[in-house]
Amino acid sequence: MSAHCANACSATGVEKIETGTTVREQTELHVCNSPTHEFVYSDRDFIRSGVLWLDKHRVGLNSDCGAGCQPLSRFDCGAGCQPLSRFDCGAGCQPLSRFDCGAGCQPLSRFDCGAGCQPLSRFDLTLRLGWLEKEQLGFFRYHLGDLQTKILPGQHGFVAQLNIQRGKERRKPQEIQSIRQSFNPNQFNFNKIEPGEILFEIRKENKHEPSTEPQFSTVSKGQSVSGTDAAQIDPNGPAYLDGGVTHTKTLVVINVSPLEFGHCLIIPEPSLCLPQVLTRDVVRIGIESVLLSSHPGFRVGFNSLGAFASVNHLHLHGYYLDHMLRIESARTEPLCPGQAFHLLSDTPAGFLFYTEGECLGALIHNICKVTDCLVEKNIAHNLFVTRGRPPGSSLHSGTSRPGIRVIIWPRLSCFGAKEETAFNVALCELAGHLPFKNRQDFDTITEAEVTEIVQKYLLPEKEFSMLQSQLMHLLHE
Repeated sequence: MSAHCANACSATGVEKIETGTTVREQTELHVCNSPTHEFVYSDRDFIRSGVLWLDKHRVGLNSDCGAGCQPLSRFDCGAGCQPLSRFDCGAGCQPLSRFDCGAGCQPLSRFDCGAGCQPLSRFDLTLRLGWLEKEQLGFFRYHLGDLQTKILPGQHGFVAQLNIQRGKERRKPQEIQSIRQSFNPNQFNFNKIEPGEILFEIRKENKHEPSTEPQFSTVSKGQSVSGTDAAQIDPNGPAYLDGGVTHTKTLVVINVSPLEFGHCLIIPEPSLCLPQVLTRDVVRIGIESVLLSSHPGFRVGFNSLGAFASVNHLHLHGYYLDHMLRIESARTEPLCPGQAFHLLSDTPAGFLFYTEGECLGALIHNICKVTDCLVEKNIAHNLFVTRGRPPGSSLHSGTSRPGIRVIIWPRLSCFGAKEETAFNVALCELAGHLPFKNRQDFDTITEAEVTEIVQKYLLPEKEFSMLQSQLMHLLHE
């Protein structure tokens, strides 16, 4: 564990502050005691192999079938769940069994229609069906529909989508002044969302399985996290670290202004009021969420403060994009191979960790070392977790995605910067997925113009090179 990861602070305000009240008490905990469906998983649920793109460019949005299967019907659960309708794709699809709602219902069967469909995992089915239900119940600010999508000509294969409504309807970003800005209970935070926006609570359960990973203390519900108040932390070190604490409550909620199908927010212990800075446990949750999905297009990402995070309350983004991204297979250069640390040498340049599901504790430890360093240097950053090819010197063209790529992009901070008219440069844009705010830019923009916009937010080459050397030295310690 890094030196900073070993020194836990309180959950930024769970301990008493000068007024005699706590951040938790000051915050409207609308969701704290809301009943939620619970998704319990263990390491045995990880999909460690066999994830591949069935079609080189696209997987069907709702059925993962290249044979034109129709979307799932809405399920109706009142303790006696109704069976979902058949896939009607003309390829002999089988009916699905009943939905697992926690009332004794059996899990859905695999998507097996004889047309090469991949089975979706239990995690995918829980997320996708729940998301569709919230859409039908009207919890989103707009109807997403099928977004107009195209691949921009050129070597990068940028995936451009027209999503005008998100540009108009998404919540106005909070005013941010620092990468380490404290949580403010008076601003919007995820304790103030409507309970109906919650999809489920996700929890890891390993009590029946011996684990080779390091074991850490757990935060019990209703108890404070040990440590010092954020205001008393050394200003030269991060004031967000949890010392390896494993959160007992992680919510998965809809993003009410979705950028794609299944767009959700993964929020660890909302009532702890953690600021938007990565901790080891939230990195673990992000990686394990991707491992729980059998869909190659499920991605998870993080925007730091100063990197277009709009809410200063710790959260990750998760969503499905039914298109390959170049970063899944782009060439890399080894930096510290023994630490699974590589340079993503294609534009935009970044740092890459790779795993096929083994030794996650060591991997997360090294990722935290890098992100801790960036926070200490007040360098904004974005993180992206996706299925991908093993690192290598050449571009891989195959469809198999045997492992997980975790990419970290250090970038210039944009506190109070004017937003781009075409798209903001955050986690998905750096990954090559471009949600456009207006039709004119969507219709006319070129790969060269996209690259020019993105480049404005990257570290200068000399600064990036110096940071690379410092990180290599850090990981060798």
